[in-house]
Amino acid sequence: MRHGDKVNNLGRKKAHREALLRNLAIELIAHKRIVTTLAKAKALRGFIEPLITKTKKNGSEAEIMHQHRVVFSALNSKIAVKELFTVVAPKIASRPGGYTRIIKLGTRPGDAAETAMIELVDFNEVYGKTVAKAAEPAKRTRRAGSSKKKAEETAAAETAPEVKAEEAASTEEKAAE
Repeated sequence: MRHGDKVNNLGRKKAHREALLRNLAIELIAHKRIVTTLAKAKALRGFIEPLITKTKKNGSEAEIMHQHRVVFSALNSKIAVKELFTVVAPKIASRPGGYTRIIKLGTRPGDAAETAMIELVDFNEVYGKTVAKAAEPAKRTRRAGSSKKKAEETAAAETAPEVKAEEAASTEEKAAE
């Protein structure tokens, strides 16, 4: 019986399943989005999100090197590990989790398998998330509304001097006429 076993075996033995997930993860890191079956995409999410979390730089140099080694032992690809730590990690620095997005694409004509696209969230420019916004660390408070109010106040304070300067310039132009 498989009571409480939440691992989707994908119809493969353990070694074959690990190799499949490793290859899918390497391709996802390289291309930032891949199309596969829905079951494989869901299994890949559980495999790659902990690896992406390990890329967040915190701790001493020895701890960071240890994380490199842990990720390499899971992926077995120097190129993918380098890409993960140099390109992906800076973009996800402020994100507390949820680094991947799965979008259902419908069924495949040949075997009617459900297909899905899995992508890294911060690498989709369609939704308008910029690198500058992602580089800022997330501000977390116990009260949900206070950080939003502070952010709005600081944004208003930053734009206020620019608005005053534009109004002063337009007043001077009117006076000159």
